[in-house]
Amino acid sequence: METSAKTTREQPMAIRLLLACGAIGPLLFIVVFLIEGATRADYSALRQPISSLSIGELGWMQRTNFLVLGLLLLAFALGLRRATRSMLWGPVLIGLVGIGLMGAGLFIADPFNGYPPGTPLVPIVRSTHGILHDLFGVPIFFGLPIACLVFRRRFAREGERGWAIYSVLTCVGMLAFFVLTSMGLNQVPDLVDIAGLSQRFTICTGLTWITLLAFRYLRKKPLIGR
Repeated sequence: METSAKTTREQPMAIRLLLACGAIGPLLFIVVFLIEGATRADYSALRQPISSLSIGELGWMQRTNFLVLGLLLLAFALGLRRATRSMLWGPVLIGLVGIGLMGAGLFIADPFNGYPPGTPLVPIVRSTHGILHDLFGVPIFFGLPIACLVFRRRFAREGERGWAIYSVLTCVGMLAFFVLTSMGLNQVPDLVDIAGLSQRFTICTGLTWITLLAFRYLRKKPLIGR
């Protein structure tokens, strides 16, 4: 009886710790890449994508940044699954985002778009690492917007109109900024010099939603999905 009671008391705290990973991880990730982007020699945060910070002697910092956020989002996904009870695909998609980030940390992006200095604007030969890095980006840039729509349906069902609208806007915003980023990285003249900035808007839009979602479940007693 004592063991059972102890487990019952400790379980909510365990869920809260997992949910807190979703609040802490994105903020830490953003702070790290902002500092790195502002201090890395010959690197332009306006023009270069975040992944380019993984290249070179100091690249281990951004690779670690990817890995840490990936692990924290996996923990957050577990917390969401336990907090929402009957919800499956929302937590699964966020877990896939975590796996994508871990893959982005394990496999280094190819040098391109003029960084490091002397690098061609478009890679002439793709490496296996570079290809895998891009593939692991799929659940990040597409899985997260889909997760927003999955949660929108839940929020609409629970009468949380504000969260439902915010989730849709996050999805649309991420996809719109991603299109601009892709165009810039493909050397569209008017967008190439702000490709890094638009990618940062893409990522920050999605990670802000995750952070606020984590605080939402930390603050409120989770509703059991129907």
